[in-house]
Amino acid sequence: MLRLTSLIATLLVSISLLLSAPAFAQEPDQPNYETWAKIAEQTEQVLESGDANDARLQAIREDVVKWRDSFKAAQGTNSTRIATLKDQISALGQPPAEGQSESDDVAARRKELNDQLSELQAPGLKAVEAYGRADGIIQQLDQEVRQRQTYALIRRTPTPLNPANWGPALTEAGQVGVHIYNEVRSRWSELGTGVDRVQRVAVTIGFLLAAVLLLWRGRQWVDSLPSRLSARASQRSRAALIFAVSLLQIAIPYIGLVLGIAALIATDLFGQWGGPMLRSLLGASMVFFVGFWLVRRIFPATGTAASMPLPMQEEQRRKAEFRATMLTLATAIHQMFSRTVLPLSGFHSQSDVSTVPERLTEASAGVWHFLIILLGAFFLFQLCNVLRRIRPDETSGQPDYRTRVVSFLATLGRLIALASPVLAALGYVTAGNAILWATVLTLALVGLLIVLQDFITDLYTMAKGGEEFARDDLMPVIVSFGLILLSLPVFALIWGARTSDLAEAWTRIEHGFSFGGVSLSPMGILTFIITFAVGYSLTRFVQGAFRTSILPKTKLDTGGQTAVVSMMGYAGMALATVLAITSAGIDLSSLAFVAGALSVGIGFGMQQVVSNFVSGIILLVERPIAVGDWIEVGTKQGVVKKMSVRSTQIQTFDRTDVIVPNSDLITQQVTNWTRSSLQGRIIVPIGVSYGTDTRLVTRILMEIAEDQPTVLVNPPPAVLFRGFGPDAMNFEIRAVLSDINGGIGVTSEINHQIAQRFAEAGIEIPFAQRDIRLRNPEAISRIAGHLRDGDLARPEHSGAAIARQDDALVPKRLHRDEAPEYDNDADGDGDGDGNGRG
Repeated sequence: MLRLTSLIATLLVSISLLLSAPAFAQEPDQPNYETWAKIAEQTEQVLESGDANDARLQAIREDVVKWRDSFKAAQGTNSTRIATLKDQISALGQPPAEGQSESDDVAARRKELNDQLSELQAPGLKAVEAYGRADGIIQQLDQEVRQRQTYALIRRTPTPLNPANWGPALTEAGQVGVHIYNEVRSRWSELGTGVDRVQRVAVTIGFLLAAVLLLWRGRQWVDSLPSRLSARASQRSRAALIFAVSLLQIAIPYIGLVLGIAALIATDLFGQWGGPMLRSLLGASMVFFVGFWLVRRIFPATGTAASMPLPMQEEQRRKAEFRATMLTLATAIHQMFSRTVLPLSGFHSQSDVSTVPERLTEASAGVWHFLIILLGAFFLFQLCNVLRRIRPDETSGQPDYRTRVVSFLATLGRLIALASPVLAALGYVTAGNAILWATVLTLALVGLLIVLQDFITDLYTMAKGGEEFARDDLMPVIVSFGLILLSLPVFALIWGARTSDLAEAWTRIEHGFSFGGVSLSPMGILTFIITFAVGYSLTRFVQGAFRTSILPKTKLDTGGQTAVVSMMGYAGMALATVLAITSAGIDLSSLAFVAGALSVGIGFGMQQVVSNFVSGIILLVERPIAVGDWIEVGTKQGVVKKMSVRSTQIQTFDRTDVIVPNSDLITQQVTNWTRSSLQGRIIVPIGVSYGTDTRLVTRILMEIAEDQPTVLVNPPPAVLFRGFGPDAMNFEIRAVLSDINGGIGVTSEINHQIAQRFAEAGIEIPFAQRDIRLRNPEAISRIAGHLRDGDLARPEHSGAAIARQDDALVPKRLHRDEAPEYDNDADGDGDGDGNGRG
C-alpha cells in the first residue's frame, strides 16, 4: 500500500511539473532587430537582381531560417507577466459601456494595468512582425529556387541524335581520362624516392589486397551463408536470421571497396580530377550493392528465403532477377558519371558540386546520357513487363494490396520507360533523366518497404513463439503502416524535393492549423496522446489496485466492488480527457458551437444511446442488480455476467449470452431472484388416485421434503391438499431452499423420491381416463366379423349378403380417380341419376 501511494504521488508530481514547466522557463534573449533589418534588405536586393547562384541562395536561406526561429522564440517574451496582468484586468470587471462610468480608483487602476500590458506586449508584437517578414523572404527564396529547377527540367539542349555531336562526345570523354592520367603521373613523380615511396606503395598494396580479398572471397562466403543457415536454423527464427545475415552482402563488399579507395586516396595521387571520380565510385558502388541485395531479397532463389515477397513462378522470378540486376547496374553507371563528369543529370543538376574542373559540354553530355538512358529504359521496360503480370496467390499468404500496388507501378514504369528516351532524343535530357531514375528509385523504395514489412512480420512471429496465425495479427500491420508514413519524405526527395522543402513543410505543420476555432499542431496532438495515455494507464492501475487489494478487504459484495471499480474507470477517463485537452492547449470555449450542434444531434439521433448510458449510471449507483444475480427480464432469465455503461450481459441457463440494453432494465419489470438473498421457494405438485389415504400421502410427502439438505427448517416445508381434480386428488409440496439456484435439482430429486415411496406404499399416481359410448354396437360387431373373415370389401358379383347400412360403414377401397362399381352413371354420387348431386 505504501508503494502504491508513493507511485501515485510521484506520477502526480511529474505531471504537475510537466504542466507548469512554461512558468519556470527563462525569458528568451531578444534578437538584434537592427542587424536583421540590414540582412533582410540585402536579401531582398539579391532576390530582385537574380544574380546569385543556387548555392548562394541556399546559404542565405539557412541564415534567414535561423533568424526566423529566434523571432519565433521571442514571441513568448513576458508571457507569464502578461497572463498575470490579464487576470488582474479581468478581476476589475468588464469596462463600462458607452455612456456609463466607473469609480475613479478603478478607472485609474485599469489604465495603469493596460499601460503595463501594452509595454510588456511590445517585444512580442515586434517579434511577430519580424517573424512575418522572415517567413515571407523564405517563401520568396523557395519560389526562386523552384523556378530555376523547373526551368532546368524543361530547358531544351542539343539533341543527342545529331551525328555532329558524337565525335566531340568521344573526344571530350577521352580528354577527361587524359587529365586523370596526367594528374596521377605528375603526382607520382612528386611522391618521392627511396624508403618513403616503398613504404607508401607497400601500405597501398596491402589495402588493395584486403579489398580484393573482401570483394572476391568475402562475397562468395556471404552469398552461400543464407542457404546454409536456412538448412540449420529452426522454423521459428529462420526468416529473421536469413534477413539479418543477408545484410552482410552489402557490408562486406562495400567495406572492401572502401578499403581500396582509401588506399588510393592515401597515395595522394588523385587530385581535382581523380578525387571526384573516386568519391563518385563510392556512391555508385553503394547503389549497386544495395540494389543487388534488394534484387536478391525481392526475387529470392530457392532456399535463400523463408517465403516469396511477391507471388511469382520460377520462370518469372529468374527473368525479373536478371532484368532488375541489369537495371541496378545501369543506375550505378548513371550515379558514377552524372554528378561528376556529365551535366543535365536530373533533379538539381544545376547545382552539382564535387565535379571535375571541366565537365563535358551539354551537347556531348546529352549523347552519353542518351546511351545510359537507353540502357536503363530497356531493362526497366522488361522488368515492368514481368511485374505487371503477377497475380495474387491465395496460398502464398501475402497481402493482395501489395500485388495491386506493384502491378500499378509496373504499368506506369512501362510508360516512363518509353517516354524518357523520347524526351532525351528531343533534347529534354534533364527531364528524361529525372523521370527515369526517379521511377527506378521509387520501385526500389517500394521493394525495400516490402522487404522490411516481411522482416518485421518475421520478427513478430518469432517473438510470439512461431504461432501459425501471428502473421495475421494487428501489430505487424500497424508497424508496416508506420513504415509507409516514414517513407513519404524519402519519396518526396526522390521526385525532386529538397531537404529545405521538407524542413519548411515540417515548420508549417508545427505551426498548426485551425479547425472550428481550435488550433491544432503535431506537438499539441502528441501531448494530447501522451497525457491521455498516462491518465488512462494510471486509471487502469488504480482500478486494478482497488479491485485486487483494497475492495476485497471491505464489506462490499462482488456487485458493489464491480460498481465502484466501474465508476472509478469512468471518472478517470473523463479526468484524463480533460487534462489531455488542457495540456494540448485546446481552448474548450472554442468548442461551444460544436458542443451545441452535437447536443442537437444527440437529442434527435442518439436518444437511445444516451438513454442506455444514463440508465447504466443509474444501475451502477442504485445497484438493483449486480454481477452474479439471477434475474428475469421479459421472456429472458439468467445470471448477470457483466455490466457496462451501455448494456448488461446475461448468460441464460442454455449457456447463451443475451445483451440487454440498460434502458430495458430501468423501464421494464425486472425480477431479481437472488438480489437480497439466495433463499427461494419451490412448489412441487403431485396427484394421487381417488380412494388413497390422504393423511398417509401428506406424511410421506413431508418426510421427503424434510430429507432434502437445502430445505430450510425455518420456515418449515408444508404439504397442502389443494383439492379434487377430474382425475386425481391434488397435493403440493412447498419448501424454502437456502440457495434457489439449485431449485431445479431439488425438484428433480423430490420427484424421484415420490415415485419410489409411492410405489413402496402402493399409492397410485393416476393418469387421465376417458369413457367412450358406442351408438351402434351391432354394426361394430358385424364389421369385426368381416375383419375376422378377411372379407372387408364387397364382392364384385355378390347379392345382398350384407345390409346397405353396412356398406355405408365399410366402403370399398377405391382409387381417387375411380367411381364406385355400383354407381351406374359413374358420376361419383352413387345414385345412378347422372346429375352428380346425390
